[in-house]
Amino acid sequence: MKLPYSWLGEWVRMPWKAPELGARLTMAGFELEGLESAAPAFSGVVVAQILSAERHPQAEKLQVCRVTTGSGPQLTIVCGAPNARAGLRSALAQVGAQLPGDLRIGAAQLRGVESQGMLASARELGLAESSSGILELPADAPLGKPLREYLGLDEVVLDVNVTPNRGDAMSILGLAREVAAIAGTKLTGPKIESPRAARAGRLPVKLEAPAGCPRFAGCILRGVDNRAATPVWMSERLRRAGVRSISPIVDVTNYVMLELGQPMHAYDLAKLATGIRVRLARAGEEVTLLDGKTVKAQPDMLLITDAEGPVGLAGIMGGLRTAVSPETTDVFLESAYFSPEAVQGRGRRLGLLTDASQRFERGVDPTQQGRAIARAIALLEPIAGGAAASIVVTESARHLPKRAAVRLRAAQLERLLGLDLPAARVTKALTGLGLKVAANATGWKATPPAWRFDIAIEADLIEEVARLAAWEKIPETDALSPQRFRMLPEEQPAERAVLEALAARGYEEAVTYAFVDPALQEQLFPGKPALALSNPIASDLSVMRVSLWPGLIRAALGNQHRQQDRIRLFEHGTRFEPDGSATHEIATIAGLAGGARLPEQWGVSKEARGGADFYDVKADVAALIAGTAAAETFTFEAGELAALRPGRTARVLRRGSPVGWIGELHPALVKALDFTYAPVLFELEMGALAVKRAAFEEISRFPQVRRDLAVVVDEAVTLSTLAERVTLSTSSLLRGLSVFDVYRGPGLEPGRKSIALGLIFQDISRTLTDADVDRLMASVVTDLRESLNARIRE
Repeated sequence: MKLPYSWLGEWVRMPWKAPELGARLTMAGFELEGLESAAPAFSGVVVAQILSAERHPQAEKLQVCRVTTGSGPQLTIVCGAPNARAGLRSALAQVGAQLPGDLRIGAAQLRGVESQGMLASARELGLAESSSGILELPADAPLGKPLREYLGLDEVVLDVNVTPNRGDAMSILGLAREVAAIAGTKLTGPKIESPRAARAGRLPVKLEAPAGCPRFAGCILRGVDNRAATPVWMSERLRRAGVRSISPIVDVTNYVMLELGQPMHAYDLAKLATGIRVRLARAGEEVTLLDGKTVKAQPDMLLITDAEGPVGLAGIMGGLRTAVSPETTDVFLESAYFSPEAVQGRGRRLGLLTDASQRFERGVDPTQQGRAIARAIALLEPIAGGAAASIVVTESARHLPKRAAVRLRAAQLERLLGLDLPAARVTKALTGLGLKVAANATGWKATPPAWRFDIAIEADLIEEVARLAAWEKIPETDALSPQRFRMLPEEQPAERAVLEALAARGYEEAVTYAFVDPALQEQLFPGKPALALSNPIASDLSVMRVSLWPGLIRAALGNQHRQQDRIRLFEHGTRFEPDGSATHEIATIAGLAGGARLPEQWGVSKEARGGADFYDVKADVAALIAGTAAAETFTFEAGELAALRPGRTARVLRRGSPVGWIGELHPALVKALDFTYAPVLFELEMGALAVKRAAFEEISRFPQVRRDLAVVVDEAVTLSTLAERVTLSTSSLLRGLSVFDVYRGPGLEPGRKSIALGLIFQDISRTLTDADVDRLMASVVTDLRESLNARIRE
């Protein structure tokens, strides 16, 4: 969460500068992820006013502006912004100014007219990612004042990580409460009072699903000018908090959400038909949301409706039909409490993740709905005018959450913290967080405030005391007994060795989510069951992976889209195999290779840089297998897998048991996923790379003998079968076998191939004679003829 320092300072007196504040928040459980200025560094930019703007004599889209900074001579500025006009106050980058991106401003001739500086846009100043014109400042902006000083752009913005269980801290008020508790001070925020009703009027509200929405506050405002400009102080605070300024009404509702943690929504009153009903959706009921997307609501989703149908998806996003526009003059403000159970997971099912849903899922204060509307009216009326009616709160009291008292035992607190804290210190820590604390014979009984959904058991209270009163006081003590770590079993593969072996062969390690897109996984493994998540973070990350390939494929596509023509990725992680009511977690190593076989460089020919194929990746897998010191226990067998191309797929086995796959991605998937080159993938069970314990073997002192043999066999005969027969025929004298040629073509029968083998023979106790080797070769030839219908190729 982005936290402007000055905004927090409105709600609590802070005794620390921003860096120290960040450190204190981190120690209290809110990790500081970054400290940055409200704007990137720039200099030489001042507030200026356009006195006149005339069309450039030689360029249709340029204007020649006369500009003043309040003192000194008037300047001529050539500007192409469509909003440049006489009377506008804007940001002038003077000659010599330094802008973000190392851009220095100098005088320049533009189509024959000298420009003495530049009128800058928000994007050019690093204040926005895009802009359609130059920066517009209020009419009372002081001329000549440095823009950084006028807008306070040197303010520090803290980026704080709020944990999922602390929805109450996703606001300025929530973090101000934490700072007050840490510093031992009190909140000093703006006083919020219900406005006096200037007009009569109310919109009927009916709660048909009170368990999901037990409280709904609403208020009518009439005569609002939504074309008014949002003041700079507000739009700047929103920008620093990561929210774009849109219009006064929308900006105020966003401001209140960020400040108080209460999401709000504004309806165009003229577009609402009669009253509001909060009810569960009917199956297949459609809602067109503010982003223009039409979704089908499911029966467990809450809807906000009027007489004509849905006007919003409760707790997630409002509807387009009743959205406010620049023409809106009458508004209905909504501030409701939706229970976490009624919102959790609903948006993700529809591919929606909004600021509102994040807060409602974690829990918002169920007591401040009317207060939020009062704050919005107090902010909106000075900006856009309007007269408010009474704030009307509709509620079902029995469905509102109630906070039960939680027991905290002094003995349990001391046992878990290893520290005897004074009772007064414990009471101070808990009361500082808004809990009502009563002492008893065994400790305390504490009742959490309405906004603390995360405090329900004794351990929660111990955590609160620890983070506010004990972390720095817990003494460092030695363990009662020495801790001894068991050695890694010799046969278990060392993870570092496996990963470094792949890195040495040009692969880069990827780390992907263990939950994947169900559609992609179904494409790769049709019909294979997968463990579905009950509350996924996104609809395309809603099932646990049955293979590491979906994550690697998405990563490879991301690299391809960024013009990477050679991709080598691997990942070590867990895949999840459902088996009835149980799920097996299998440690796995997987990889993907796509694009050129070798990196581009002057010494590699174009032919040598052809696309990586099955055999390139098989060699990489063989390198992993070699690390087991038992390569002879592994075999590759032709196999079939839906994700892989027939004829270029192999099952990897160790001692006859399947341990993995290797193959080229199926052409249909290559086309569907829009790969430029067909990637080759492999996947092995990590346990299959168990290392064979090294045993001493004497090295022969006698010379080796090599004989070459070319045999013609059927196409169906694999090298592993051929090597197995040769090994059996030569007993223990065969020291090496290699293939140095494979031939198909004229001179051979159809369906046959010639394989040239290099055989290395050696004895441990004597020098082999030619006669010895001749007998071995004769044995090999006889066996191959009888078992594989082979013939010797002369």
